[in-house]
Amino acid sequence: MAYFKNISRVGKLLYPSLLWNKPRESKTIYLTFDDGPHPTITPWVINTLKKHQAKATFFCVGENISKYPEVISGIIKAGHRCGNHTYNHLKGWETSNMEYLDNVSKAETILNEQLGAKARNNLFRPPYGKIKPSQIKALQKLDYKIVMWDVLSADFDAEITTEQCYKNVVKLGKPGSIVVFHDSVKASEKLKEVLPRVLDHFSEKGYSFKAL
Repeated sequence: MAYFKNISRVGKLLYPSLLWNKPRESKTIYLTFDDGPHPTITPWVINTLKKHQAKATFFCVGENISKYPEVISGIIKAGHRCGNHTYNHLKGWETSNMEYLDNVSKAETILNEQLGAKARNNLFRPPYGKIKPSQIKALQKLDYKIVMWDVLSADFDAEITTEQCYKNVVKLGKPGSIVVFHDSVKASEKLKEVLPRVLDHFSEKGYSFKAL
């Protein structure tokens, strides 16, 4: 977990042009969900967010959009935003620039087909946070806003407890934080216990939850 714990601190220094957090002035948390959409987990997330009048951003894998286009419709109808998470959840470090950019473009095409013109955006998050400087440069030339994070729940990590996952968020979360969860099967057990508690915790402290 050392890489993930330090990525935002080191990353901000190395890549200040990426979005690591939003302004710290207001008590707002930006929840994000990676790796969906999923036919049952994503709707559960949407319903859980609704109970707290919370909005969020879903970074979607193009392959999953192809399988579950109706879930994207549900995300948008609920007032959330969608972003690009490549078509096949590629690791940028292990992928040629041409293949990576083609994969992003493929995901963008299918995402835009579902979102429609009014909901289109240029948000992109690299899977695993692993992306080459040359890929960053190329995507930014294409006007993508590359979104990272300053709080990682680690809901996907089988080696940590649910309580550790919860503490990862509430101890590090602060005004303007971008928090990462995953609406995936792998993360679902922790997600279903932790997300409601996180929403309760920050709501009680006077925070609001907005989409990017």
